[in-house]
This record gives sequence, C-alpha cells and structure tokens, in this order.
Amino acid sequence: MAMNGLLAQFATDERGATALEYGLIIAVMALAVIGGIGAVGAAVSGSFGSSSEAVEAAKAS
Repeated sequence: MAMNGLLAQFATDERGATALEYGLIIAVMALAVIGGIGAVGAAVSGSFGSSSEAVEAAKAS
C-alpha cells in the first residue's frame, strides 16, 4: 500500500519538470548571448582592421 502512494506522489510531482524547463531556457539564452557576442566581435574586428589600414595609408603618404 505504501508503494502505491509513493508512486502516485512521484507521478504527480512536477518539480523536476520545472527545473528542466528552466535549464532549457537558460541554455537557449546562453546560445543567443554567445552568438551575439560573436557577431559583435566580428564587426568590431572589421572596424579596427579598416581603421588600422587607414592609419597605415596616412602614414605612408
């Protein structure tokens, strides 16, 4: 009888599902942040590269 009650309680417990959902949300947010940082890093790198080329060209002339 105690085993049936324990199994019924386990079946209705949703705490693990909630933790899993929060974990998935955090994982998606982390991927979005990492992708955004990568895109911004590439743009900044290109900007500094073209600025460096302009400075080098100005020094040469």
